[in-house]
Amino acid sequence: MVLLIVTVAGVLTCSCSRKVQPITDPHGGSNRQTGGTVMATPPCIIYKTRSDYSHNVAVILSDDKSRITSYPDVSDIVKQGERVYPTALAGGFLLDNRGIGPQVAFLSITYEEFMHYPKTPFSDDLFRLLVDTDPLVEMYQCGTRYQYTDFVSELNQIITTGNFPACKKLK
Repeated sequence: MVLLIVTVAGVLTCSCSRKVQPITDPHGGSNRQTGGTVMATPPCIIYKTRSDYSHNVAVILSDDKSRITSYPDVSDIVKQGERVYPTALAGGFLLDNRGIGPQVAFLSITYEEFMHYPKTPFSDDLFRLLVDTDPLVEMYQCGTRYQYTDFVSELNQIITTGNFPACKKLK
């Protein structure tokens, strides 16, 4: 029996079977199989916001924007020794390094402030800190990160040439 654990946008899914089944990524990422294991490959999300929220904590809202459905744990703010700020790209675009989507919203607190909280607040407490519930001007999924040799320069090329047909428009 094979135990398969996949992390997709912070959600753990466990499935037990003899045969490896394809896994659907809700953000449109694909999967790759290596050495008998299956990994969900992170989607490559680029976006523009109405204001500079690059240091603000990102959360995901329900479709009706009445509640927070996903938010980071205090321990999620630093990944492999680095903070999870988005990467600046050409034309005011940002490359997501956190796992956001079209229902993203931003809190009034920065990642720096959030990482010093003694414990992760409840979603109701975070909801009171929302500063922008509709921050996106544009958002695209440009495949997965693993399809790029140097995703920053290649994404900048897509942006500067305006060659977005290779990307799926999310907003």
